[in-house]
Amino acid sequence: MFINIESHLVRIHIDREPYESPNPTTGEALYELGHVARHRDLFREVGGDQEDEYIPRDAEKIHLKEDVHFYSQKAVIVVVNGEAHEVVETRLTFEEVVKLAYPVPPKGQCIEFTVTYRDGPPANPKGILTAGHSVKIKNKMKFDVTPTDRS
Repeated sequence: MFINIESHLVRIHIDREPYESPNPTTGEALYELGHVARHRDLFREVGGDQEDEYIPRDAEKIHLKEDVHFYSQKAVIVVVNGEAHEVVETRLTFEEVVKLAYPVPPKGQCIEFTVTYRDGPPANPKGILTAGHSVKIKNKMKFDVTPTDRS
């Protein structure tokens, strides 16, 4: 009798739902299996004080263990001008960050804002966000929003 030990089904969990997946599998297959939206990222839970492992949406082989847990990032905390905010998107626009910083805009004839960020994901760890643009975010990313009256 021949048993293919290269590929067999294992029980895994994606967003707390149980699934059966071939082992090994790919990131693409896990995103599809768990119905993870195109703008969400998938992570494998890692024990201890290590950061959970990001799973890219690609064809690279991933080896699974029985009952491993994955989750799609549904909400993250961003810190804007020292205040924590929970957001559900994976990108924020300049305008969204300014609104988080100043739900009631400052008064003035010609208020302009400068938005800088740090502690971002590897693709954009720090920089300046300008009007009309957006930036990929990660948990605990920090933004500084400074108003200026150019009257």
